[in-house]
Amino acid sequence: MCIYGYCRISTKQQSIDRQIRNIKTEYDKAVIVTEVYTGTKQDRPEWNKLYKKVKTGDIIVFDSVSRMSRNADEGFNLYEGLYNKGIELVFLKEPHINTSTYKKALQNNVAMTGTNVDYILEGINKYLMALAKEQIKLAFEQSEKEVQDLHQRTREGIETARLNGKQIGQKQGAKLNVKKKAPAMEQIKKYSKDFGGALSDVDCMKLTGLARNTYYKYKRELKEELQG
Repeated sequence: MCIYGYCRISTKQQSIDRQIRNIKTEYDKAVIVTEVYTGTKQDRPEWNKLYKKVKTGDIIVFDSVSRMSRNADEGFNLYEGLYNKGIELVFLKEPHINTSTYKKALQNNVAMTGTNVDYILEGINKYLMALAKEQIKLAFEQSEKEVQDLHQRTREGIETARLNGKQIGQKQGAKLNVKKKAPAMEQIKKYSKDFGGALSDVDCMKLTGLARNTYYKYKRELKEELQG
């Protein structure tokens, strides 16, 4: 049996450390899988590899349901697919939809009596199973709604700023603020696989928001600094 902790961030403002810390607190031997995710299945190579690798009896731990998926339909399909493979899913912030809870609900059927009352009991059992599934779907739907609301607030904020005459984004031809160099280099040093981290160059570029040439320039400077 293997225990995996899946941690995902979608913007450089988010902290992956918090997710790792929460999972390690509960499952100190969990193998942490990290990913920077921008919104499509193709951008989740680490998740796709993990999905194919896990086997019956393994456990995948998430800080929250939104780390597994923010799309309700996709999330529920993933959940059922892994459940049917015998994978245990743990959601630290939504323990009521852990697969162990779901399994207990499905197995907690009312015993048949061998009489006509069984027609009623069968209906009750089906209702309990449907209720358990509905709770899982509801959790993913709530996660999807939260991200949609966030995007809507962001769009409204940008439009308000634009109408008030504020500059949105970097002006054409403007140079990157050198003040961002130090924190960007710190992130590279912390997360890049070349310095003992868990992220690839592509994921580090997404995390830091740096252009390719700038990213490799900073990484080269870091190596020279460490070697010197």
